Amino acid sequence: MSINIGEISVPDLPLFFTMFLTIYLIAYFIVFRNWKPQIRPEASSCLISIFHGTPAVFLATRAVFSSSSRTFASANTAAQNTVLDFSVAYFLTDLLHYIVFNPSDVLFIGHHLATLFVFLTCRFLVFHGACAILGLLILAEVTSACQNAWTLAGARKSDPDSRLAVKVYHLLSPPFYAFYSIVRGVLGPLFFVKMVSFYARGGAHGVIPNWLWISWAIVVGTAITVSILWIWNLWIDLFRERKANQLGHDKKIR
Repeated sequence: MSINIGEISVPDLPLFFTMFLTIYLIAYFIVFRNWKPQIRPEASSCLISIFHGTPAVFLATRAVFSSSSRTFASANTAAQNTVLDFSVAYFLTDLLHYIVFNPSDVLFIGHHLATLFVFLTCRFLVFHGACAILGLLILAEVTSACQNAWTLAGARKSDPDSRLAVKVYHLLSPPFYAFYSIVRGVLGPLFFVKMVSFYARGGAHGVIPNWLWISWAIVVGTAITVSILWIWNLWIDLFRERKANQLGHDKKIR
């Protein structure tokens, strides 16, 4: 797919990549220029995530439900390919962010490379399966807006000049954790099981090779497991913090 700008036809992927890279640079050099140097890159990453996450949910939902064929083996439509290009561009930009600013963060770098493998093979290798991949994208990004607000507040909460960030962080934590737990801990696994069952029964025979859908299943299954462990640890930290605060409050009363 391509977008026409005047008389020039520009492919989606380079155009979206340029857009996300521009947003990142504006965030880093203008929007967050007064933030501490150590948190400016993370904040800039959050901003491009905001521009990707919620729009991707709406675009992917529209692309999937506007198709007349919505099985996990259906041929990709033009609209679905555009959403895949949109997400590939975002993950490429964010991957550059990690390579430049956090090269030791092998977990996120590995996550982004694995995600790009899934998107790129669906988009440019087999040209099928976008309904499955975009379904997973919807579940992955529906919590994005809340997560990015929580992350930005968390990045600033240690700054003594930002009391609002502390309030926002503590206010958002419980509902964000609950929302994330439902999506990643319940809906995600259910969708994953449905997808793997479809492929294991031979539903994509002849259009998606076994090695590829198995690779997708490994990537997605690993991502879901890591997400569940991450949110589980956040819940533990939250309860520990509240318990410590309660003990401190009780001591003051005595």
